[in-house]
Amino acid sequence: MPRIVAVGISHKTAPVEQREKIALTDATTRTLARQLVRHPDIAEAVVISTCNRTEAYVHALDASAAEEAICEALVENSTMTRSEFDCARYALVDDRAVAHLLRVSSSLDSMVVGESEIQGQVRGAWESAIDEDATGVLLDRLFRQALEAGKRVRTETKVAVRPVSVSTVAADLAREALPDIGGCRGLVVGGGRMAEATARALMERGLGELVVINRTVGTAREIAERLGGMGLGFDCLPDELAQADVVVCSTDAPHPVISAANITDALADRPTRPIVLIDIAVPRDVESAASAVHGAVLFDIDDLERVVAQHRDERQEHAHRAEVIVGEEVERYAEWRTGLAVTPVITSLREMAEAVRQGEIARVARGGEPLSEEERERLDVVTRAMLNKLLHEPTVRAREAAGSQDGLRHIDSLRYLFGLDLPDHPPAGDGTEAPHAPSSRHLG
Repeated sequence: MPRIVAVGISHKTAPVEQREKIALTDATTRTLARQLVRHPDIAEAVVISTCNRTEAYVHALDASAAEEAICEALVENSTMTRSEFDCARYALVDDRAVAHLLRVSSSLDSMVVGESEIQGQVRGAWESAIDEDATGVLLDRLFRQALEAGKRVRTETKVAVRPVSVSTVAADLAREALPDIGGCRGLVVGGGRMAEATARALMERGLGELVVINRTVGTAREIAERLGGMGLGFDCLPDELAQADVVVCSTDAPHPVISAANITDALADRPTRPIVLIDIAVPRDVESAASAVHGAVLFDIDDLERVVAQHRDERQEHAHRAEVIVGEEVERYAEWRTGLAVTPVITSLREMAEAVRQGEIARVARGGEPLSEEERERLDVVTRAMLNKLLHEPTVRAREAAGSQDGLRHIDSLRYLFGLDLPDHPPAGDGTEAPHAPSSRHLG
């Protein structure tokens, strides 16, 4: 039977120093998905990489082989050693893997429980895998249902009461460190979605002035125009650091873009005016040594855990209800998956039995006096009725088993007892739709 396997690391198993070693660009996640589905034991693959996690989800024909292939691929595309990765990684199979993805999409596994960015990140990873022809029946259904579970959690519970996200927490940290934020100048370094979301959150909290810097000046100006700020190129960074009160960094650079020396220079002419640095990038944008510079206050993404702790008690009751929803969705996916498996088994059983019936009728017809048309019809009616009665109970029980916890085991037993030779994957096509053009990939 096909298996669902998930392997990865997250903020729960690894500090930011390790997570940044394995953080992947969108291009790398696409490459990795293509690489994984070329493995003989992997039929589908989706790779997710955010500031808090890097994970691969696959439809595996052999769970152990697929797990090892994922580990090798993730290490190969990172700067982590295999021993570092093995110490921080987790591997989940079938219902546990399904439950994990549903918890991730519902923001129950996030550093900031209830944050809103993760659903877009999950959808983006799925769509990227579809673009690379790396998904099919099982993962398309799983990711669609994960997004549905996330929507249910947000609409049916108050787990996002006082909604927080990486961007809003970053803005709250800035306001906490700079009470007179209305008289402050903000600098956002980066031109992606997170950079713009953080800039918007700062403006909503009353930030006096905003400057956006990006390597592509046009992008910086577009973001700044939407928010009422000013967009500049990266060459302006030293001068803008010297004027900024709060700096938010969210680029996809593979190395720090702001050094401790940059901060020292920026503060040289303002000994009594501090600078607050909020680094929400992975890998980190601000050199860690900057925290030792007098007058600098540095927060990195792991510091957001403090906000999570403040909200944990308030959200506990709502998170419990959300976990119930996730459990319901896991059961729904398991029932669908088992039902997908039972249909070809029942079909194969009936085809085998019909072939036996037709063979016996032919043998009787050859073995003695020729049968009249009336006798042939009576023989056909009698044997067909016998066949239907014999197969009725196994068919009913097999369909009932599809909804039970041991459904897949009973279906495997049916295959074994009757010698049904079936492929180890469901048929391609389940009547559902991908988020855009359906993948043409056929499983197996």
